[in-house]
Amino acid sequence: MMRKLLSLALLALAGTSVYAGGYRVAMQGQKQLAMGHTGVAVVNSAEVSFFNPAGMAYLENKFNLSVGANALVAKTKFQNSTYNWTASTTNVGTPLEVYATYRLNDWLTAGLSVYTPYGSAVEWDQGWEGAHLVNNIDLQAIFVQPSISVRLGEHFSVGGGPIYAIGKVTFNRDVTMNQAFQSADGTGTNLTIEDSGITAWGYTLGFMFNPTDKMRLGMNYRSEITMEARGGDANFYNVPDFATNDPSFQNTTFNADLPLPAELTVGFSYEVTDKWLVAFDYNYTLWDTYKALDVKFANGSESLNPRNYKNSSTFRIGTQYEANDKFTFRAGWYHDQSPVQDGYFAPETPRNDSMGFTGGLTYQLNQKFGVDFSFLYLHFDQIDNSYDYSTDPISGQPNPSFGGTYKSVVFSPGLGVTYSF
Repeated sequence: MMRKLLSLALLALAGTSVYAGGYRVAMQGQKQLAMGHTGVAVVNSAEVSFFNPAGMAYLENKFNLSVGANALVAKTKFQNSTYNWTASTTNVGTPLEVYATYRLNDWLTAGLSVYTPYGSAVEWDQGWEGAHLVNNIDLQAIFVQPSISVRLGEHFSVGGGPIYAIGKVTFNRDVTMNQAFQSADGTGTNLTIEDSGITAWGYTLGFMFNPTDKMRLGMNYRSEITMEARGGDANFYNVPDFATNDPSFQNTTFNADLPLPAELTVGFSYEVTDKWLVAFDYNYTLWDTYKALDVKFANGSESLNPRNYKNSSTFRIGTQYEANDKFTFRAGWYHDQSPVQDGYFAPETPRNDSMGFTGGLTYQLNQKFGVDFSFLYLHFDQIDNSYDYSTDPISGQPNPSFGGTYKSVVFSPGLGVTYSF
């Protein structure tokens, strides 16, 4: 029974590690976010150290620094008209980024990137109708990426470096849908699993080619990163009196490997005029690595949990217009395909295909210092879907499918500063 309970909990944990609390919102730079999060073939600022480190070689200034953050507000509404269930959740995150580059000589540039690609949360009302799948979950992660860029002649460069990831996660859910399994005050027995100091390594590689003075072509590959939770805590709360001595509901520990998929991005940028730039990125993410999740428990048992994600694509378009020495305006759009297949739609990752609309500007105070503004509106397609693979840990029988209609949106204003000399 404990094995089944924890395997289901870790299943939800893995999904959230991938989706940053139910939303995988790309926010790794204020300039590039405003341009639809294009950037694999754009050389705007130190942000290129994330989007394609090969492009660092083409930055005009010797030193470049970009610092920024967003206020992410994610709203989801759930409704099941058959049983008249309704629920909603509003969650706030603050993804941030720091990028710095330094040109060592005419052919070699070094950079350092620190960013938070997974750092959101989902919190439903405790004990809601889907509490056997999730009550709340919170993920915090920081990626540190040192990199180099090597310029091979006038038109071609390569770049890359290692990625070091560190994070922590907390996840809570009720252990069963069985109303009889409650504490004396009627509160459902629930489980919290948490771990901190989870670390992992990956890498990024890219190239940039400039066939003409007006056009750039870029490619960037980011490797799969496996987050290894080791000896995490699993604690039970509100256990009814008749089960307090049951070993199945004693606090324990868990181990799990949580993979983050590899992704490949290719694209181009083109200077239509000296003031007007357009860009296009295509991103392909290898989500099919999530066929299942292996979980090992302190008692030596092991379980396999199906997920069956599919590979997916994101199409991004962006533009930039330098109105004068002080103001540069940006806008963009992208379409992000969800990797979640029918029957695997769980409320800890209430995410479907989405469209992002972006905009922003830079105000250049002087030649060295600028202020960047960005805004993202992310609209998820309304979806009626369910999660069909939940098992009750008490009876060992499959739970009824849990589903309904989900509506989700994300709003995110952002602010950043750039400095160069």
